Amino acid sequence: MKLTRLALLAGFTLIGACSILPKSEPLDVYRLPSAQAPASAASATQHWSLRLNKLQASEALNRPGIAVIPQGDVISTYKASRWSDPAPVLMRNRLLDGFQRDGRVSLLSTDDSNFQADLELGGSLQAFQTEYQGHQASVVVRVDALLVRGHDQKILASHRFEERQPLNDVKVPAVVAGFGQASDRLTAKVVAWAVEQGQKFAPATP
Repeated sequence: MKLTRLALLAGFTLIGACSILPKSEPLDVYRLPSAQAPASAASATQHWSLRLNKLQASEALNRPGIAVIPQGDVISTYKASRWSDPAPVLMRNRLLDGFQRDGRVSLLSTDDSNFQADLELGGSLQAFQTEYQGHQASVVVRVDALLVRGHDQKILASHRFEERQPLNDVKVPAVVAGFGQASDRLTAKVVAWAVEQGQKFAPATP
């Protein structure tokens, strides 16, 4: 009888404790905004294949939080908001979309598959965040791109790309739009560079 009473008392205690726990805040999940218009192909279709790899990134960027550096070297995230995927995945998928819109390289794959390709595009994501300088905020996207030969992983070319998008509004939806704009411009430059380098280094078609 005593055991039954103790069990009931413990159960009521747990129920009471659960009822006073703070409620979790609603979380807004954002996609990286897509380009508004497809790019037009500037030259003939390429016959070599390209594999897009996820970019290497620091632990702070390799997660779904929307990163912000409010001052100094302190990196934080926007409250109650996050990306649909970690930043390296978002950037890889944006690059894939950029190549598809461009149309010159049609034989595309990603590192989610085991397909072999003539060339691989990877590198590191050095910045994917909002930064403040005084009262002015800007989105910063910086990629150190590497073009690699598929069969032996030899580095063929490298280049640093950076885009900054000033923000007049620092609310999260406007910040997300800024990430989309900066990523679009950077993607267009990476695509143009990769196609140019690929024309030099890809194996000749029979």
